[in-house]
Amino acid sequence: MLIRRRSEEEPRVDLTPMVDVVFLLLIFFMISTTFVETPGIDIKLPESSLTVSEKKPDEVQVYIDRDGNLFFQGKKTGIGQLRKKLARSMAGNRKATFVLMADKEVRHGLVVEVMDVARSAGFYNMAIATESRRGTDRQE
Repeated sequence: MLIRRRSEEEPRVDLTPMVDVVFLLLIFFMISTTFVETPGIDIKLPESSLTVSEKKPDEVQVYIDRDGNLFFQGKKTGIGQLRKKLARSMAGNRKATFVLMADKEVRHGLVVEVMDVARSAGFYNMAIATESRRGTDRQE
């Protein structure tokens, strides 16, 4: 009678549960991450109690930071260059909306000047971005 000797298996670490946990953590962090709308430009928008409108795909956004620097499509620009860039972007889409995101500390004259440049470039749909007030109810 032949008796087979049982060969001893070396102990192994099963990596499947660890891969599953890492995959779930990756999914959790991807879902819970908030995406920054204005990367690299520090702007504190003024607060308003008005409702928030949805972002439209044909928006042209211009940012003004606290120091009065203008940014168009994430690149710093001057007021003269802004006029040319806005006219160029308006030529492709006549129904585009101009959205101005100005820091609340920017002087009013610069905001009006940028809005005037946008109007002269052909924009008729214009908006000024604001932050919504949290925890404050208006009573009249």
